[in-house]
Amino acid sequence: MPTGLIATAELATALGRPGLRVFDCTTYLEPTPPGSDAPYLAVPGQRTFEAAHIPGADFLDLQGEFSDQATELRFMMPPTAQLETAFGRHGIAADADVVLYSIGTMMWATRFWWMLRSLGFDRVSVLDGGFDKWTAEGRATESGAAKGYPPATFVASPRPGCFVDSRAVLAAADRPGTVVVNALGPQFYRGLEPSRYGRPGRIPGSVNVPAASLINPQTKVFLSLAEAEAKFAAQGITRETDVVAYCGGGISATIDLFQLHRLGHDRLTLYDASMGEWAKDPSLPIETD
Repeated sequence: MPTGLIATAELATALGRPGLRVFDCTTYLEPTPPGSDAPYLAVPGQRTFEAAHIPGADFLDLQGEFSDQATELRFMMPPTAQLETAFGRHGIAADADVVLYSIGTMMWATRFWWMLRSLGFDRVSVLDGGFDKWTAEGRATESGAAKGYPPATFVASPRPGCFVDSRAVLAAADRPGTVVVNALGPQFYRGLEPSRYGRPGRIPGSVNVPAASLINPQTKVFLSLAEAEAKFAAQGITRETDVVAYCGGGISATIDLFQLHRLGHDRLTLYDASMGEWAKDPSLPIETD
């Protein structure tokens, strides 16, 4: 069964192969100016990409090119036609082999993995350990602007149910056999610290499997499948469970979804707006410890 994960050594061997498309997906969340009600500034990782990247890689700007610009919420899934144009512009065709990586955290790569998967594109892998592991091993890098790949035609075949809205989450919370999973840190899940999204707390009835707990903090590699399975099982999640994952802005929750997919789960959904919407809407229930 394909796991969607590729090791640094495997990628190093594959570099230069026709059809291989490697992308740095990094975004940085920076503080907003005083008086702003935005939770953060989404800054594309263009600067760090140009300083050093995997040889031949291209750069994907999540908020600027691959998100819905008609909403104040960050990183929302845009119309399919916009994504077909954008992915095609970056050289992704049906026969491409795509490898995604990011710096510091794996969530930017897994977000693009989930987006591509939702569009029916499965020839995509996430680089285990990302750029951090690549450089820690002393592997080759290059600097400068992206050279890009030849434009291609990307045709989506969207999978229904990959993204849901707040009404669907409310319904799911009371549905037998469904678990709503919060991927934020435990202090935010429990509402013990102020939330940059608005009201602190969580969606009532949701369980907590922090995305950070599914990755080795030193090496950035994903936990083994046995370790990940134990963490999900402790929260009542089995392969027969329908899972709705959420976080702050629909990014870190894709780490949970990625690990669940690797474990063979196929009834997976992302609440795209996550706490960015939920915490600001007083009509939606919220709970804290």
